[in-house]
Amino acid sequence: MTDWNVGRIWQAVAEKIPGHVAQICGSKQQTWHEFYRRANAVAADFHAGGLGPNSKVSCYLFNGPEYLETMFASFLGRCVPINTNYRYGPEEIVYLFDNADAEAVVFHGAFAELIDGVRGRLPKVKRWYMVKDEVTTVPPWALDYEAIASVDVADVDSSGANGDDMLFLYTGGTTGMPKGVMWRLDDLINVLGAGGNLLNGYGPAADVDEMLERIDPNGIGVRTLVACPLMHGTGQFSAIGTLMNGGCIVTLPNRSFDPALIWDTVQTHKVNNIIIVGQAFAGPMLEELNAHPGKYDLSSVRLMTSSGVMWSQENKDGLIGHMPQVMLFDSYGSSEAVGLGASVSAKGALQKTAKFMLGPNCAVFTEDGRRVQPGSDERGMVAVGGFIPLGYYKDEVKSKATFREYEGRRWSVPGDFATVDDDNTIHLLGRGSVCINTGGEKVFPEEVEEALKTHPGVRDAVAVGVPDDRFGEAICAVVEAEGSVPTLDDLSAHVKTSLAAYKAPRHIVVVDTIGRAPNGKVDYKRLKEHAASVLKR
Repeated sequence: MTDWNVGRIWQAVAEKIPGHVAQICGSKQQTWHEFYRRANAVAADFHAGGLGPNSKVSCYLFNGPEYLETMFASFLGRCVPINTNYRYGPEEIVYLFDNADAEAVVFHGAFAELIDGVRGRLPKVKRWYMVKDEVTTVPPWALDYEAIASVDVADVDSSGANGDDMLFLYTGGTTGMPKGVMWRLDDLINVLGAGGNLLNGYGPAADVDEMLERIDPNGIGVRTLVACPLMHGTGQFSAIGTLMNGGCIVTLPNRSFDPALIWDTVQTHKVNNIIIVGQAFAGPMLEELNAHPGKYDLSSVRLMTSSGVMWSQENKDGLIGHMPQVMLFDSYGSSEAVGLGASVSAKGALQKTAKFMLGPNCAVFTEDGRRVQPGSDERGMVAVGGFIPLGYYKDEVKSKATFREYEGRRWSVPGDFATVDDDNTIHLLGRGSVCINTGGEKVFPEEVEEALKTHPGVRDAVAVGVPDDRFGEAICAVVEAEGSVPTLDDLSAHVKTSLAAYKAPRHIVVVDTIGRAPNGKVDYKRLKEHAASVLKR
């Protein structure tokens, strides 16, 4: 029986290799000693502010050293770190912080104005910490993060830290509002491999001592570029895995997607692993390599990992053409179901998109709980057992719907339908719901529709996902107009006033009528097919 705790592991790593580089962001480098010292100072301030075990800490941050420092501080202080989607609008932020019972929020200055407008509605928050960026004036209601993190303080007493301490990963819900996936740290570390590294030929470690023995004090350690946001599980969990093996996390200093900067960073810092989110990242990255063949030295790259969005076969072929030594790992999973399946491509061994080998604790079940047999062509829902979350925070109904019992054991069933082929690979069919997956973000049509329908030029509207080469799916507004037809730019701007920008439509299709049934329901399949056919013309 294990009792893994991320804070204890990272603290032990910092003690073994204090001078090794733990984080790189642009021209800034941070050693493991600095990483621990700063996180410890923030943890001490959490305690001074009245936070304790199970207090929730929101990471309302762009990528950068402060994100992982805040997580480390939370673990040391036995608090619960919470990811926050920095694209959220005011109402979404209020909902998330209130739902999570956040007691501290660490935020970049860019969000100070938004927070100032809603903080009066968030009485549970005891501490606001601002990380300076283009906004350098810390408001009177907030603390200067840097002033706190840069002071040496006595070590926080983290002796009680254990595997039952938690991390919350907020993800989209069926109502459109996010829900908090509750991960015990022991379950999370185990599902992330407990220090195992298949590329280096060793499995999970038995304890922290064995994990430390594998770290070469004279080596450099694996360097992982988290090109996707740390606010998402793909980036966050990849960072945790790299750091517990004594590696280094590389992040980008800019806040807009720049494939040239990604490849330049890979070359400059000799990155070994690159973490992305599907086609939205991989497409432009391949275009940059195709436009400038031979410009970048990519010989250090060994692995490229994607999760959350389909990754096209053509793109995989092209990337391997530029980096023949690289393995492409297409991970199939979700916030509440890590390790559902995987597809690995390498030179001479390319795998088909949407074909994944079932993980060791995975199966496909029918609605009535029967296991789908390979080659049967029967459709079922993909499930993962073993190390899975406790459920959704403060939501027993949704927890019961996702975390089910089959064959006498507990499974996480996120809602993906699939068939199982003769070779035990699964062929994904898609979500049973009408959720739109655009660039790794889950967008639920109902909330977009409600925003669209508040526009004076819209009588009725439906949001559907249409195929998109870069984002997997793009949001299309199917609109029944009221008088003159609104433009796409007008509708998008209107939606952005109440929702995150990525939820705004990228296409518009006008219809005479939405064609609702008498009970008000919508035939999403019909409207989605109609929108796709119109946009192809």
